[in-house]
Amino acid sequence: MDAVILGRIGYDLYSEEPHVPLPRVRRFSRYLGGSSANMAVGLARLGARTGIISCLGTDSLSEFLLDFLNREKVDTAHVQTRPGYLPSLCLTEVSPPDRFPQVFYRHEAVDTLLAVRAEDLDYIASARMFITNGTSLCASPSRESTYRALERARASGCRVVLDVDYRAMSWPSAEDAGLAVRLALPFVDVLIGNEPELMLVAGASDLDGATAKLRSTGLSILVSKLGERGTRVWTGEGSVFLPPYRVEVCTTIGAGDGFASGFLYALLQGFSMEECLQYGNAAAAIVVSRLSCSEAMPTLAEVRELIDTQSRTQQ
Repeated sequence: MDAVILGRIGYDLYSEEPHVPLPRVRRFSRYLGGSSANMAVGLARLGARTGIISCLGTDSLSEFLLDFLNREKVDTAHVQTRPGYLPSLCLTEVSPPDRFPQVFYRHEAVDTLLAVRAEDLDYIASARMFITNGTSLCASPSRESTYRALERARASGCRVVLDVDYRAMSWPSAEDAGLAVRLALPFVDVLIGNEPELMLVAGASDLDGATAKLRSTGLSILVSKLGERGTRVWTGEGSVFLPPYRVEVCTTIGAGDGFASGFLYALLQGFSMEECLQYGNAAAAIVVSRLSCSEAMPTLAEVRELIDTQSRTQQ
């Protein structure tokens, strides 16, 4: 495997009524969601051999989610099932260009029941890259499973990636979320987060202070997503910045998952940091130009075409 991802697989409902406030929306379309599942689809569409470790129920929604991943050629052999529990649910209003409020249902979500087995840890150890996120640390037993997976991945020589993925509804407090991620940092090579997430993890009041504190922990790569301003990546040699690729926005939901997919795919190929940013920003731009997260994930040809188009435009 090129990449093994541990984390949530969710069920998303997107409004089919643009600019209608969420309380008044009557028609929705359903999609696979959850940042880990979105990234798995994104990496697979780009051509990376990708597997996912997660937990689903035995209900019809879980069946849809599993079928979707299988059709996308994501290895689901390590997705466990827990009868009587349901995947998390997210409803999203679509009011472009900048209003996309969401409502999450995550009470006793089945992904929090993940209990990694010896065969799951061996699966992680066989991969070139292991990816997980902060939401997997929000409750037991998935919290302990995630720490065990991080420990095994690091000991096995995998490149370990953690996306902060802070979701307030999953945590008793922001402080608890920050602490949980900080405890994971000794095992992490690549940390990805937006400005509020990096400040949360570092316990800092500004991005510069957060960046300094996080870089001092020994991270080899720190990715700072700056929204409409672009993305900056810090390595031992300094930092590289790339502004976003400009497209017409359909919905910004999933931009971070698209970026991570493109960036990590390029990292797996051994590309330079500037090229990794190009792949990440291009994938994110394509995702925001479409509805949904998972089905919006681009192919490798689409990403390369946008990079080429942007390069010609800037000449």
